[in-house]
Amino acid sequence: MEFQKLLLEVGKALEKDEVKALAFLCTDLLGQNPKAMECANYLFCRLRDQDHLSVHQPHLLTELLLTIKRKHLVRKFGLTFDGATTCRLISPYRKLLYNLSEEITDKELEQVKFLLNAILPRRKLEENVSLLDIFLDMEHMDLLSDTNLDELEKVIETVCPMLRENIKKFKARPDFMFLLKIVAFPLHPIARRDNLGLLLSQENESSLENQFQAANTKNEDLGQYPMTAATRGICLIVNNQDFSKSCLRQREGTMIDERCLTDVFRWLGFEVEIRMDCTNAQILSAFQELGRKDHSQMDCVVCCVLSHGDDGVVLGVEGQPVKLRDLMEPLNGLNCPSLVEKPKLFFIQACQGNNEQRAVYIEADGSACDSVCRDAVVANDSIPADADFLLAMSTLPSFVSYREKTNGTWFVQSLCQNLVQMVPKGYDLISILTKVNADVSRRTDLGHKKKQMPQPAFSLRKKVVFPVPEGSPHSLTETSNVP
Repeated sequence: MEFQKLLLEVGKALEKDEVKALAFLCTDLLGQNPKAMECANYLFCRLRDQDHLSVHQPHLLTELLLTIKRKHLVRKFGLTFDGATTCRLISPYRKLLYNLSEEITDKELEQVKFLLNAILPRRKLEENVSLLDIFLDMEHMDLLSDTNLDELEKVIETVCPMLRENIKKFKARPDFMFLLKIVAFPLHPIARRDNLGLLLSQENESSLENQFQAANTKNEDLGQYPMTAATRGICLIVNNQDFSKSCLRQREGTMIDERCLTDVFRWLGFEVEIRMDCTNAQILSAFQELGRKDHSQMDCVVCCVLSHGDDGVVLGVEGQPVKLRDLMEPLNGLNCPSLVEKPKLFFIQACQGNNEQRAVYIEADGSACDSVCRDAVVANDSIPADADFLLAMSTLPSFVSYREKTNGTWFVQSLCQNLVQMVPKGYDLISILTKVNADVSRRTDLGHKKKQMPQPAFSLRKKVVFPVPEGSPHSLTETSNVP
């Protein structure tokens, strides 16, 4: 009741334009047109319903108020600053657009509307239409997104050239560059990051299947990495489940993923090492220790990280980040000579943001009655320039990744099952990951509302083809719901 009263008082202290700004900043979290939320109480209720805001997790409210420069309200109502710095929930893209809108004067807004008159309907540019409204309409018409800022940049450069620097800084971010540098099989044109969950049809699924089938035939002239050692290599699994010391939820279901990964990679000939519930420093230490080992009598190395994620990072159990690049660096040719010209395979089960590939809202890292959770608080970073790396992310940049409390994560379960089914048939790893893409993209929860698309990136120079083991992993769960 006290927290509800606090929200009521905060709402009373906000101007109408500020409420609209908060709704705009929450667009990606709510999955709803913010124009319909002109009342602060309604906005806060929606955020509470979706478990983005509670007495135990007030960090989003703090972040929102700080973003709209109402710091005195944070102090007045005794809101903590700590969570707002470690649990960022508002996307940098939304903040960029909001900050641009705050810098544009009324006269410059009229110029913006004049420039956009040729591409936006006139009723979208009426006198009472704000710049945030225009941004939303541009998004709806596919003229603006976090990876498509060209039209916006042209307009800003004409109207207020000094603000173009804000856009340039955003485009220089590692997560933006990741999207431009990603090396993976192209998606069907309809399978865009912002509408995949809504529009993935049987035709699109067939397209993904065709990509998978073609992947194994187009590169027949490529060589294969040697796989002849008695021990295939070390498989390091970092499994973070207990986040009770942070503002993040427990990762229920992750032990199922750990068991499956352990069984499958042991079956493939790897020595499995497990690190449970690591802080960011402990995660980094584990990878540095792995880089100091002698891999000369091994064929490759596998690293699996199961945790919550954020922009360019995975999170330790205390909620503090460690960069993906910092995990990969100890294994590059300079730091680990015994892994030169050998494949270094990273599988990351963590969110890359808070956007959801779906039509309506879901609960974040669900309540007791919700069987499908997400690992969000974006792991976006380009892979090192060194050759022979593979970074297989469980989801696209800026999106969440789903985890079932009783069956594990969609990505890991599909990865394990497809390795077991396809390695004996002689498929290479990229073909297997393409099949994982196809499988996971078809997955939905029981309500048919949630979607996900994995994303591999690599600098491999040859095919990774594991020798066919004897038998099969004895305890790979038969209940993984992979199509």
